[in-house]
Amino acid sequence: HVQLVESGGGSVQVGGSRRLSCAASTYIVNSKCLGWFRQAPGKEREAVARIYTGGSSAEYADSVKGRFTIFIDHVMGTLDLQMNSLEPEDTGTYYCAASERSGICALAEWAFTYWGQGTQVTVS
Repeated sequence: HVQLVESGGGSVQVGGSRRLSCAASTYIVNSKCLGWFRQAPGKEREAVARIYTGGSSAEYADSVKGRFTIFIDHVMGTLDLQMNSLEPEDTGTYYCAASERSGICALAEWAFTYWGQGTQVTVS
């Protein structure tokens, strides 16, 4: 069982940047697939980005392409999400997710087993 804890949320102005981090109870790259999801008030949770640790390939939701970057901070041992050019539509609770299954890594909830509690990001 992997426990995930997100940090870095807060309030940010439109056009600003924010970096989120996700710490795991095990070595972060023990997980084969890592991702970020978000849920805006009154909306369903949606995928933001995912990365496959086996090949380091990343995939992004169209709404964040070119603005967000998902990466593993090997120094801190965390999964991070660098968010730039933030828009009010980026407001929501951001969740870190992980899976230990090999060969399966998709930008979808079904691909993930473990979830963090979330961190709130408010853009205004």
